[in-house]
Amino acid sequence: MMPEFNIRPLQKDDFEAWNRLWQGYLTFYEASLSDEVTHTTFERLCDPKTTDQNALVAEQDGALIGLVHFIFHAHNWQTARVTYLQDLYALPEARGIGLGRALIESVYAAADANGTPSVYWMTQDFNAEARKLYDRVGTLTPFIKYTRA
Repeated sequence: MMPEFNIRPLQKDDFEAWNRLWQGYLTFYEASLSDEVTHTTFERLCDPKTTDQNALVAEQDGALIGLVHFIFHAHNWQTARVTYLQDLYALPEARGIGLGRALIESVYAAADANGTPSVYWMTQDFNAEARKLYDRVGTLTPFIKYTRA
């Protein structure tokens, strides 16, 4: 039997639990952010006036075990806006229970409800375990990402 979990919007009183997940996500990608960026990100994700930046969390037995952040934005190659799934993370002990798929499908549902059903995301090439899931729920594109030098 699969362990049950609930996916819900991020709430203001989730900061400590969300931040533990956020820091785990950043550690996985060997990244670090200032406290200012972390707090600003959290505030934006919880602000009902910031409708383009969104977050859902997965909760099990009263504890947060996963998160997903996504952004609605305009696109220059189509008239419809699109959805960028920016961050996805599950605690290591919560992997293998369908949590990643459920979080992605929750973004799909939010994107559909928002009228922005085109959803895309990126991952590091070394993220082999997650890519197995992504190959089942998405389509790999040939794009290579560059950033400003």
